[in-house]
Amino acid sequence: MKKQSLKKQKAVSLSICLLLLAAWSAAATWWFYQKGELYNYGDAEAHLNIARRVLDSQTPGYEQIGRIWLPLPHLLMAPLARNDWLWRSGLAGSLPAGACFVLAGVFLFAAARRIFDSTAAAAAAVALFAANPNLLYLQSTAMTEPVFAACLMALLYFTVRFRETQGWFSAAAAGVAASLGALARYEGWFVIPFAAAYFLWAGRKYRFAAAAVFSILAVTGPALWLAHNWWLTGDVLDFYRGPNSPMAIQGAAPYPGHGNWRVAWLYYRTAVSLCAGPALFWMGVAGVAAALLRRAVWPVILLLLPGVFYVWSMHSAASPIFVPTLWPHTYYNTRYGLAVLPLLAFAAGALVALAPLQRQSVFKQSWAAGLVVAVGVAPWIFHPGRENWMTREEAFVNSQGRRQWTEEAADYLRPRYVAGSGIITFFGDLTGIFRAMGLPLRETFTADNGLPWKATVRRPDLFLWQEWAVVMGGDEVQSAINRAGRYGIRYRLEKMIIAGRDPVIEIYRRIGGPEVSVGPEEVDGPERRPEARRQGRSPDPTGRHE
Repeated sequence: MKKQSLKKQKAVSLSICLLLLAAWSAAATWWFYQKGELYNYGDAEAHLNIARRVLDSQTPGYEQIGRIWLPLPHLLMAPLARNDWLWRSGLAGSLPAGACFVLAGVFLFAAARRIFDSTAAAAAAVALFAANPNLLYLQSTAMTEPVFAACLMALLYFTVRFRETQGWFSAAAAGVAASLGALARYEGWFVIPFAAAYFLWAGRKYRFAAAAVFSILAVTGPALWLAHNWWLTGDVLDFYRGPNSPMAIQGAAPYPGHGNWRVAWLYYRTAVSLCAGPALFWMGVAGVAAALLRRAVWPVILLLLPGVFYVWSMHSAASPIFVPTLWPHTYYNTRYGLAVLPLLAFAAGALVALAPLQRQSVFKQSWAAGLVVAVGVAPWIFHPGRENWMTREEAFVNSQGRRQWTEEAADYLRPRYVAGSGIITFFGDLTGIFRAMGLPLRETFTADNGLPWKATVRRPDLFLWQEWAVVMGGDEVQSAINRAGRYGIRYRLEKMIIAGRDPVIEIYRRIGGPEVSVGPEEVDGPERRPEARRQGRSPDPTGRHE
């Protein structure tokens, strides 16, 4: 009877944790939505537009997932991004990210309670995790960090559960969590071999079989992504070294920490302190020792691994991190410091667990939990300005020019664009203009459309028909427009937008030229062409008129 009562109490506390996290997540998302900050991160804009183009594009489908960013976050967003309002508002990204934030907190609570045998310690850990304003901002946007956090916390829970139960379900569930994490962020790949080694160490009678079950399921994610890159490009490592990969973007440009372990550690440690807050940072450092005293060795190792991955990436790959307190005193990938927030929150919970475990110590542990949480969140309470919220400030500072030209271009095109007249453009940040307009992406023709787009920019005399062109100073579309002039296809510059140090945005409109040689009569039949001509537009060879 006592065992049943204890089980019921645990279920109730877990349910309360879930409900509180859901309400907290929804409140934070609504707050940032009201302030219009869901698209401040350029990556958030890009993630939502990738999710949208899977179902809404001139060439919708599987290939629109892309090759560089891992697919799980986009697949979670895609059904919601199909809704125009959810896409335009950014909530199509917020809802999956928020759900993953809630799951991450629930799994962290369940894991910490199982490890420390203390609800107070678990509550302190999840409170410090959930109260961090930098994570709250990310979980309100279309960023991928909350998705990975959910997978990592699930992996933590099921590995800890496996050590106690030796059950096949725990091994399989851990493998699924690791596989999904590897399809969310690349640090998930780094975690898998360590987790496989853990199963060999923690398993008893069937350790090799359990490790095999975990490993087979866990490596499915990376294997699928390698096969995906090979299928699209012929290079299994295209995501790492191909066009638009981090290595290609960074090139040979130097940055602090590249080839220098000490500097890489300095920059990453600084990013962690700025993102977690100095109080939680030092409390977490002390808490690691407390966790090790409680023999929570594996949880400390697992939760430290993402941070190790980023230090290694700074040193040996093309992943710089810039923080405002160190040269060059700016923001770039500062949010990577949040990768060890779960470790610091878990370790702070270990401090609470140091209190005696007897029944009369329940109040002592509750007081200890309250004190630990109060100390951890104090910096955010006493210094609530946006400049102290690293992720929010990073997104704001780095997006000022982009937000300006996106709004200006959308305001210009919205009253002038006629459905079906077509816009040729490049891709990337420019897609945000059409999201702000509320224009279906199938109305645009971009580099994401593959070979047809490449053919058009190289032979505009044969294929270029769109009435509008939106270019970013010197890109391939601008070259195509200039090339088209040789054949009498004339585009006039209608609008030039200069925003800070960002590239110049130019909007062109077709004002004359010969008919294209591919017309709607070869796609949808001749009955569509008179309508297009009556509206003063060139024929649309895709036949995708609204």
